[in-house]
Amino acid sequence: MTPEPYPTARREDTADHLHQTSVPDPYRWLEDPDSPETQGWLLAQAELFKRESKPQRFKERIGELLKSGSVGTPAWRGGRHFFSRRTPEQEHAVYYVVEPDGTERALIDPIAIDPSGLTTLDAVQPDKEGRLLAYQISVGGDEESVLYILDVATGARVEGPIDRCRYSPIAWLPGGEAFYYVRRLPSTEVPENERQFHRRVYLHRVGTSTEDDVMIFGDGLKMTNYYGVSVSRDGRWLQISASEGTAPRNDLWVADLTESSPERPALRVVQEGVDAQTGLVFGRDGRLYVHTDRDAPRARVCVTDPATPGVEGWRDLIPEDPEAVLSDFAILDDLERPVMLVGWTRHAISAITVHDLETGERVGEVPTPGLGTIGGIAERPEGGHEAWFGYTDNTTPPTIQRYDARTGETSLWAASPGAVQVPPVRTSQEIYRSKDGTEVRMLVIAPVDAEGPRPTILYGYGGFGLSMTPGYSASILAWVEAGGVYAIANLRGGGEEGEDWHRAGMLGAKQNVFDDFHAAAEHLIATGVTTPERLAISGGSNGGLLVGAALTQRPELYAAVACSAPLLDMVRYEQFGLGATWNVEYGSAEDPEQFRWLLAYSPYHQVREGVAYPATLFTVFQSDTRVHPLHAWKMCAALQHATSADRPILLRNETEVGHGARSISRTVDLSADTLTFLARHTGL
Repeated sequence: MTPEPYPTARREDTADHLHQTSVPDPYRWLEDPDSPETQGWLLAQAELFKRESKPQRFKERIGELLKSGSVGTPAWRGGRHFFSRRTPEQEHAVYYVVEPDGTERALIDPIAIDPSGLTTLDAVQPDKEGRLLAYQISVGGDEESVLYILDVATGARVEGPIDRCRYSPIAWLPGGEAFYYVRRLPSTEVPENERQFHRRVYLHRVGTSTEDDVMIFGDGLKMTNYYGVSVSRDGRWLQISASEGTAPRNDLWVADLTESSPERPALRVVQEGVDAQTGLVFGRDGRLYVHTDRDAPRARVCVTDPATPGVEGWRDLIPEDPEAVLSDFAILDDLERPVMLVGWTRHAISAITVHDLETGERVGEVPTPGLGTIGGIAERPEGGHEAWFGYTDNTTPPTIQRYDARTGETSLWAASPGAVQVPPVRTSQEIYRSKDGTEVRMLVIAPVDAEGPRPTILYGYGGFGLSMTPGYSASILAWVEAGGVYAIANLRGGGEEGEDWHRAGMLGAKQNVFDDFHAAAEHLIATGVTTPERLAISGGSNGGLLVGAALTQRPELYAAVACSAPLLDMVRYEQFGLGATWNVEYGSAEDPEQFRWLLAYSPYHQVREGVAYPATLFTVFQSDTRVHPLHAWKMCAALQHATSADRPILLRNETEVGHGARSISRTVDLSADTLTFLARHTGL
């Protein structure tokens, strides 16, 4: 395909001079989304994409596979339980309550709130008795959550809207009369370019004005801090954590609310200034359970006395495993021999083991439906002998499983409500070596009868300690059913092998992530799965940075690229969206050494004229308040100017959606456009 002439994009002589280095930025003008020139360029790009993207394939099949619906893990409060479910025809999941007699009622339906489908439900938190529900919604993908309180019995709103609550936890005190939450300072109190930051922990009493809320914590600390807050089931213990941006470490404090008032909790340090992540669970048996990667990169569970929560009193209950990462745990105590269920991921595959609660001795394993991904393990707050957990794999839509510790049996508690015909696939986990000899794993999903080189999509992320684990995906299944192969690489920078694995792909070691990805591609080619002419790569957000770096570092290795909501200008990324919270992962251009790391791989700055770049599709979202679409706009203009190939560089710029949740119909359209593009340029 020979693309039409690209829309004109003016090149400027703009450059920054940083640390004795000139950094050209010829498309700086595209950083202004409201300028007539940017608007005209975006309209021209939209017309080009519309002409180049027809006919669209895959849409009908992706829609069919998404008719599986979804179901969420229950939260038990008093005699009620709460859960989410999306039926085959629904655009968004609905949040339900089930009464003690089994009566089920819808509490929050985003479509009932907003028939346009632009409103999303961001978070929910029932109070400890199940009488009130805190929920947060946002509109148009901006993730600017607004908080409301709902009466569960009547469905009526009790309070709200309370704004500036993005990413806010809700920690209810017993009785539902008050809760702790996190809220940003008013925009009038901070500089305009810092309005996304400056969070504080407050105590709010239901029925009073937010003007009367008491600031509990956060004043005078770093503007990019995120805060966690929780209150133990009995209401005695308050826990507050603080993390600098997305740093893999936190400071931690506790307060005994029987010895100090909720408005003035006497916080004591559990961990401060330590390079580790730690969280606490106050057990019904009076012991304090500590989940930490301190001195244990794959994590461990310790026990101590809540009165002496510091590290000097910790005793290992579940020690670090040499291979598996300890992800979560639950306590079942309505038994002659109380137990702890411990969730693990071993090379990205989940399992749950059973341990004696007193000694930590392993006494069994929870049966699971297969080799897949297990969601969080839920227990009844008041204790019991049952636990619930989510399960999915590459061919299984989400289910909720129930484990009975009295019988040792696992049973299906709730399935995704839609019936779908899932195509047969063959999944294997392969090991390959990266450039420096490090062993890396990769999931390869292929047709059952796959032979010979096939069009293949290689997907990766490699950042922030996030793990790429098996899961039901309509896009993957539609691609494989059509005859392609889909591979997911467990790159350094992720969490698949613990915190050391994460840190081996962050800051000055970020190039390891790209090397792992190139090596995955070379492995797929060397083993006959695909060829460079049939190999596409795909990634979003931090994964968009990954594929942006891949296409500039090894353009000959890839035929096509799908780059979604990416970071691409790594010199200026801190100045936009939530970028200032990520310098703990990537580094800062203000620091001379870190600037050199960033410039060395920054995809926008590594585009070279006359290079035959792969066919590339940028998909971005106009309301994205995490990663500004300007990254893709500037990179698209740079590649369209520089490439010597006749393979197209296209931009799909979508309005009224953001970085995260979206309606199902929007998901189908985006997935179909992406797969159509990749199929066209890999020969599927």
